Amino acid sequence: MRPGAYDALAGDWDEIIELAVEPGLVGPALDALGDRASHWTLVSSVSVYENNTSPFADESAVTVEPLDLAQYADAKVAAERLSAARLGDRLLIARPGLIVGPGDPSDRFGYWPARLHRGGRVVIPAAEGRYVQAIDVDDLAGWIERAGRDHLVGVVNAVGAVHPMDGFFRELSAATRFRGEQVSVDDADLLASGVRYWAGPRSLPLWLPLSDAAFAQRDGSAYLAAGGTLRPLRETLARTLEDEIARGLDRPRRAGLTPDEESAVLERRLGTGS
Repeated sequence: MRPGAYDALAGDWDEIIELAVEPGLVGPALDALGDRASHWTLVSSVSVYENNTSPFADESAVTVEPLDLAQYADAKVAAERLSAARLGDRLLIARPGLIVGPGDPSDRFGYWPARLHRGGRVVIPAAEGRYVQAIDVDDLAGWIERAGRDHLVGVVNAVGAVHPMDGFFRELSAATRFRGEQVSVDDADLLASGVRYWAGPRSLPLWLPLSDAAFAQRDGSAYLAAGGTLRPLRETLARTLEDEIARGLDRPRRAGLTPDEESAVLERRLGTGS
């Protein structure tokens, strides 16, 4: 919000939920509402952690030093520290992992149900040593609402269950009734084909370097202990597929491979297109 935009928000507040990344936005919000909020939830991210090399690391893991606030992780840590200094024991810091489900604009998860639903020959990353960890947006939103009502404080990794990547693709195949062929392509061939990790144009969503495999293996026991719920992966996949069909399977996407890009990877891998 613009400076001064908080002036109209008079009175005391039972709960404030802050999603801003930039400390330049967090600070004015704290100045305007920090003294009038009984409880404050800052939605941060597991991206704040310094490394992704220790499977099932919990909330005590070391975070990055916020040296460059143009970087997402640095900005999130700065926002956490600023909020903690101002709010003390009225603050809940929620650190979600990958948030998925209907309406997701990032395509980091929805790409896969949409792609397998289309069928044919599908490029997938080599799964060995890789994992998928995502939280359904409705599970996260419901927990944040309850946590605010209950004045839960502290730091919580709000993450989903950990699934080996090959198990994820089995669940995905079942949810989409996939009858095509999944072509596993190793990292060297994907990188040589100009495919990017994780997100963005010409990417394979959910694919991370093996050195960062623990990014998708964060400990979520504190979330469950705090009343968080996790619906089955198959249910989230079904919800996501329904939404993808409604929004258009062939629409332009922010992440994933276009049909032409995928055909080029297949041609390099197999000597043929899709």
